[in-house]
Amino acid sequence: MTQGLIAIVGPTATGKTALAIALAQRLDGEIVGADSRQVYRHMDIGTAKPTAKERSLAAHHLIDVIDPDQEFSLAQYLEQAVAVLEDVWSRGKQPLLVGGSGQYVWALLEGWRVPRLQPQRELRRELEERAARQGAEALHRELAQVDPKAAARIDPRNVRRVIRALEVHKATGRPISYWQEKGPPPWEVLILGLTCPRQVLYERIDARVDAMMEVGLVDEVRGLLSMGYDPSLASMSGIGYKQICQHLAGELDLATAVARIKTATHRLARQQYTWFRLDDQRIRWIDISLGAPFEEAARFVKSEPGSGRRVAHGR
Repeated sequence: MTQGLIAIVGPTATGKTALAIALAQRLDGEIVGADSRQVYRHMDIGTAKPTAKERSLAAHHLIDVIDPDQEFSLAQYLEQAVAVLEDVWSRGKQPLLVGGSGQYVWALLEGWRVPRLQPQRELRRELEERAARQGAEALHRELAQVDPKAAARIDPRNVRRVIRALEVHKATGRPISYWQEKGPPPWEVLILGLTCPRQVLYERIDARVDAMMEVGLVDEVRGLLSMGYDPSLASMSGIGYKQICQHLAGELDLATAVARIKTATHRLARQQYTWFRLDDQRIRWIDISLGAPFEEAARFVKSEPGSGRRVAHGR
């Protein structure tokens, strides 16, 4: 196979890691992460990072890339992901792109044009202060004036994304929607999506959160705080970490914190379905509630030998 890629996508808690490892072992493959939280070192339990045992079963890339107080942009991810893919192909291995971060996945598969910018800290601080003083809607209205395409895609409540879009426009002179234009790379891609009925998914999420608590999520967060990582960091605002920080600060009892983690993760799963739509004809969907997801995935791989199809523009 020449530059063929298998992507495994879908909402959280559907078993993407387990399927990827099974396929990697069958296909002499290596796993390339596409998870915006698993790039952080020391954040293992709350990000559902593959365990040491799982990583011993197949090579994993783009996990544990940066420390929790470091920034990691989409441009950096794309640059590193392409380099990893080229390396895996050069060694005759089968890469498997695995993760639920839709922006990472589609930016890579659709060939987004993303600017590599150094953080504009002063500008970002100014915009954050304006958002606090004037409200997020004011920044979103400004974005709508300079980049209506981006404004239409970004929820006004998502202050981080609104600020990023304004930051890119001010720093480059071009709207972020220009940079996000697509030109698919010359790879053949088979996209496998894992799904299940909504209630089954929620039950799986809740069980996984309970398991995270049992194996030490509170201690993991306590350890991060003791290492000096502030709760205000973007990494520490992730689901699980935010709520446990609030618990350790005495703001929430543990039962309430756990309940909020579950609710927030349900919400995340719904958001992931907006990135990975069930009606997207490019994705070969597998209902894990019907059993035998590996057999179904293997059937798709066999029916589209080597590489699958080119990913088309637009979603």
